[in-house]
Amino acid sequence: MSETVDNKVTVLVLQHPQEQDHALGTAGLLCRTLASARLAVGLSWRNLGHALGEPVEVRDWGVLYLGSAHAVGRGPLIAVDRKGETLLNQEMALSGLKGLVVLDGNWAQAKALWWRNAWLTKLRRFVVVPDGPSLYGSLRQEARPDAVSTLEAVALALSAVEEAPNVRERILVPFRELIAKARAAGIQGGKRDRRRRR
Repeated sequence: MSETVDNKVTVLVLQHPQEQDHALGTAGLLCRTLASARLAVGLSWRNLGHALGEPVEVRDWGVLYLGSAHAVGRGPLIAVDRKGETLLNQEMALSGLKGLVVLDGNWAQAKALWWRNAWLTKLRRFVVVPDGPSLYGSLRQEARPDAVSTLEAVALALSAVEEAPNVRERILVPFRELIAKARAAGIQGGKRDRRRRR
């Protein structure tokens, strides 16, 4: 088991029910890796406090917004407005941030979670800007070339929010182990390659 990473900004993963059984899913792995993280499986919650399981100030939370929108600027994390335009004062957008919500599922599932939970629109919006392709490689088909796993997106976001560059690599350690095991087992696209012989 990899070391636990102490994160100051709490992470709440909202996972689509159809994603929880995916062999190469990273939400559970992420929540086991981070000291302050919660996983909520479902389609909709009344509000942020309901999803988190405790009272919370909405103004202190952000959400990893779907897609690159119209964000222009230096990554790995860019604050955007409701139209997806880059906010001028990035430091102000990050100031006092205590939690991040991330949607876990394929693009269609993540969009369903976004539209079914209107309270997400009240949170600060952030776009992750990956600096390379997902570590999944050929193991999992992504909808877009700049798509990364939930774990990779959170690792990038926390490295920016907590101003701790090494936090990203520490979060990626168990993911690299998962990828190595999957390749050794002959898993392709999240399923075992039946053509592979012992």
